[in-house]
Amino acid sequence: MSIARFKDLCIDATNPSSMVAFWGQVLGLTSPADNPNVLVGDTPEKTLWINTVPEPHTVKNRVHLDVQTGSIADLEREGATVLTPESDEQGWTVMADPEGGEFCGFVRETVPSYRLMELVVDAADPEAQARWWAGAIGGEFCSRPGRPYYWLENVPGLPFAYWVFVPVPEPKTVKNRVHWDVTTPALQPVLDAGAKLLRPKDDEIGWNICADPEGNEFCVFLPPAAEDS
Repeated sequence: MSIARFKDLCIDATNPSSMVAFWGQVLGLTSPADNPNVLVGDTPEKTLWINTVPEPHTVKNRVHLDVQTGSIADLEREGATVLTPESDEQGWTVMADPEGGEFCGFVRETVPSYRLMELVVDAADPEAQARWWAGAIGGEFCSRPGRPYYWLENVPGLPFAYWVFVPVPEPKTVKNRVHWDVTTPALQPVLDAGAKLLRPKDDEIGWNICADPEGNEFCVFLPPAAEDS
C-alpha cells in the first residue's frame, strides 16, 4: 500500500516570469492573475510551481521533463535551444529551456492540450529508485528485458503517463532544479521507508523538505490535522 500521493511539480528559476511564459506555452498551462509564478491545468496535479532561487543552472539537470510537440521549431520559437538533435539512434531532441535546464522534445503528429509526457530521473541504481517510489506512491513497476531503465505507470494522481528512472555514471552534486511534491497523512511512514528529512515545516515554509534514497529533494505536505498534532 502506498504511503503518499503525487501532488505537483516545481522548477527553480532565477527569472520566474520568463520561465512561466515558456513552460506555460510548452506544456499547455496557464498562469492565474493572482499568482503569476504558478501554472495550472484542468486538474490540481498538473500544477507547476516556478520557484525563485538565486543560483543559476550550472550542471545537467538530474530530473527533467519529456514533452510532446508538433515540431522542434515550435519549441525553438518559444525560446528553447537544441542541444542534441534527434537521430536514428535517439528518437527525441535534447533541448534547453531559457535558463539552460535540459528537457526532451518528442515530435508527434497529434499533440494533446497538456503536453507533459513523462518525468525522467537520473539514478545510480534506477531499479532500486523505481521500486522505492513505487512503494511510496503506488503504480506499476515496469521494465524491459535487456534495457537498463525502469519506469512507473498508472500512478494514482499522476497527470502524465510515465515516471522513468535512467542510469547515469555521475553522482548528484547540487540541489535539483526540478522536483516534485507529495501529500501524505503522516510524515513518519515516509521517513521509515527510507526518506531523509532535510528541513521540517517551520515558520517560513508550510511543508517538510525530504530526500529520497539517492538524495533527490521532494516536499511533503500534510493535512492540517496532522500538522497540528
